[in-house]
Amino acid sequence: MATVIGLCLREKLKNCFPLHFKVDIKVSPGSHADEESVNKQLNDKERVAAAMENPNLRQLVDECLYSSEL
Repeated sequence: MATVIGLCLREKLKNCFPLHFKVDIKVSPGSHADEESVNKQLNDKERVAAAMENPNLRQLVDECLYSSEL
């Protein structure tokens, strides 16, 4: 679930900031059993692009970003 939340955060920040900004998403130390792996996945450009090409995952991220239920 941490990777999905991280992808949502990454996409939201990407949409809010100009393209020349670099965004790094990091899990707080000690907050996840596999934080190093999650950080690596969330900050690897190719892995993020591949994840966002998955239609099911893309739909989930879009629902998180554009949901009116806050």
